[in-house]
Amino acid sequence: MTSRAIRTMKERLFRQSVRFVAPLEDKVRGLLLGWTVVVALICLIRILFPVMPAHGLPSLLVLFVPHMLILASPFLAYWTANALFPRGTDFGQPEIRLARVGSWRSLGVLEARDHPAFGPVGIMASLLLGMLLNVPVRTAEFMAGVPAMTGSAPIWGQMIYFAMATDLIVMNFLYTLCFFMALRRMPFFPRMLLLAWGVDVASQILIAQYVSGAPHLPAEVAAAIAPLLESNLKKAFISIVIWMPYLILSERVNVTYRWRQPA
Repeated sequence: MTSRAIRTMKERLFRQSVRFVAPLEDKVRGLLLGWTVVVALICLIRILFPVMPAHGLPSLLVLFVPHMLILASPFLAYWTANALFPRGTDFGQPEIRLARVGSWRSLGVLEARDHPAFGPVGIMASLLLGMLLNVPVRTAEFMAGVPAMTGSAPIWGQMIYFAMATDLIVMNFLYTLCFFMALRRMPFFPRMLLLAWGVDVASQILIAQYVSGAPHLPAEVAAAIAPLLESNLKKAFISIVIWMPYLILSERVNVTYRWRQPA
């Protein structure tokens, strides 16, 4: 492939990334509506047909509350984003720099906004897409792999259900929040994504330890849960390996979120 062909392909991919990112803010409500319709239907089916029927209100709440929080988690992240960093607002840089690799020259906010590398497009669009898709993918894995439990289910079943549901709620919230931070060029985005990765890795390890201590846990159930935890752990590590160097060294990331360019 000639250098001209490579350059043409890069330009085409860049234009496609701009077309993907530019309308995202205006499509958020539509995406949330689609999420609500699909996930609410799945949750309703699971609530109507649990593994064991509920006996009394407390038993029903064990089934109902986690599903409603799963449904609400992206909305909570969206409302948090609107409250903490509204669309179109510029925020100051952190006082302490954590990314110190490389030689950089500071830019003012206007200089950064006028820089050709400013904005979450190009390769950054792939990261935005990954964070966005992570929410429905993990939710689908949970719905397919973790049965709906009521308070009448065995203790080990409730432990697995609560642990996996809590993990899903927290990570859906964090990854959705990271998505909005990246889209709105919030300077704390790289740190927040690092925190989300750390929480993701730690939660899979903690869940594995917690579930292994469940009383009378059937071996076949433990064997069925292990692949889901391993899958989440692998995805987190793959994301860290692929994206961490980019977040530290990329000119676009540094111009957009750290207001600096290579010296």
